[in-house]
Amino acid sequence: MRWELKEKAGQCGLYCLRSNRLDFKEQEMFDIFAMLTDIEDTFRSMKSELGLRPVYHQREDRCDGHLFITVLAYHVAHTIRTQLRKQGIADSWATIRKGLSSQVRITTTMKRDNGKVIHIRKSTRPEPFHRLIYDALQVPHRPGKTVKTII
Repeated sequence: MRWELKEKAGQCGLYCLRSNRLDFKEQEMFDIFAMLTDIEDTFRSMKSELGLRPVYHQREDRCDGHLFITVLAYHVAHTIRTQLRKQGIADSWATIRKGLSSQVRITTTMKRDNGKVIHIRKSTRPEPFHRLIYDALQVPHRPGKTVKTII
């Protein structure tokens, strides 16, 4: 089976996929290949950034629990990416995660003259990439509320 890619930015290429399934059409085969590549990429990203591997568990029930959490995390990532694709955003999970990682929550601590300590916790301002993703997912631009605590 041969699948040719359209020329992009002065470069062209082709995929050669081989299968023992003769009942697949070219587009079906390519779609399955793309889906598997996407799943592997998402799991690879979760394993490294979320620390889901290596597994050091020695009891079967703990391995099962670890596997369940990994699959659950994949479903969350897949659901987010599905919602983003509906809005025309087809970035990989690694790209989305890396882009969103620059928005953080900051805690500022100040000691007052009377000995009390003020803690203020708030999210940083969203950048254009953050706003694009948040708008597509219909979530607030600043996750969490500003919290002021005096101790």
